[in-house]
Amino acid sequence: MRDPDPVPERLRLGVIGVGSLGFHHARLLRQTTGVELAGVFDADADRRADVARKLEVPAADRLDALLEGVDACVIAVPTEAHERVAIAALERGVSVLIEKPIAPSLDAADRILAAAEAAGALVQIGHVERFNGALRACEAYLEAPLFVESHRLAPFGPRGTDVAVVLDLMIHDLDLVLSLMKRPVARLAAVGVAVLTHSPDIANARLEFEGGGVANLTASRVSLERMRKIRFFQRSGYISLDLAAGTGEYLRLRPGIDLAASGPVQAPALDQIVERIALHGDGAEPLQRELESFIAAVRGTTPVTVTGREGRAALAVALEIVNRIDRPHVAHQHPA
Repeated sequence: MRDPDPVPERLRLGVIGVGSLGFHHARLLRQTTGVELAGVFDADADRRADVARKLEVPAADRLDALLEGVDACVIAVPTEAHERVAIAALERGVSVLIEKPIAPSLDAADRILAAAEAAGALVQIGHVERFNGALRACEAYLEAPLFVESHRLAPFGPRGTDVAVVLDLMIHDLDLVLSLMKRPVARLAAVGVAVLTHSPDIANARLEFEGGGVANLTASRVSLERMRKIRFFQRSGYISLDLAAGTGEYLRLRPGIDLAASGPVQAPALDQIVERIALHGDGAEPLQRELESFIAAVRGTTPVTVTGREGRAALAVALEIVNRIDRPHVAHQHPA
């Protein structure tokens, strides 16, 4: 591993891949103080020209041309191109924020991490829910959840259909659960169905962790309505979060109440025994917080929030879930 180059006072950032999500990365970087959005690149010449015009930023006509003029970059290209683009950047010493999942395979993820190590550059993975205001607000009350349940549902759309719904949507919740449980998965069961595409569009996974704890995760991209909710059950209480709204609540037994010692009495109303604590984020856009954390990590003022190793760990579990899904049933749904 070589020593990293000194970080300039004003960081020059680029965005590679300016589709729907990449556009928002570029939009936010364009208005972030202390950095310069040095340019954007997309393989689609019309798209990159359109984004450059809308945001009034330079558009590079080649990937190499963009990488030659930046200190760090956001990679928001399709998953199968993550390895090629990330390694091209890392070999130049350019730190990268890679949209999730880190790569389409563990071998590709390992090559990305090896390139970062050799270059002394940083890799952060775009698991944006880590920066959700509701999650940040509940951190003070989280203590060893024993059961986690999540539902991440969305109507069908063309974005993300290059991978199974596990890698497109569920991986957000896998990353959250792994980061909070902090212990290995001992057992895993999964089921999924391909409804509109050739890979699972709806999936459910049950994870059992070493030392106790269970997570039940559901993801769908063929739902009639959107939902991004996660619930944590622990001995001290129950936390329910609406990640889409950035709000939630924490329910716990009121101090001084011992139901087991009270004897057979008339059941009190729930609000007499349960304290409800509202949880609210600060209203900041999670994607903006993610970019700010990446910039701070590149400057060396804070550690990387979601490391490449953590991105690889989430990918490993996601791929195991895909492997456990009933492949013959999927093949039957979409015969060759």
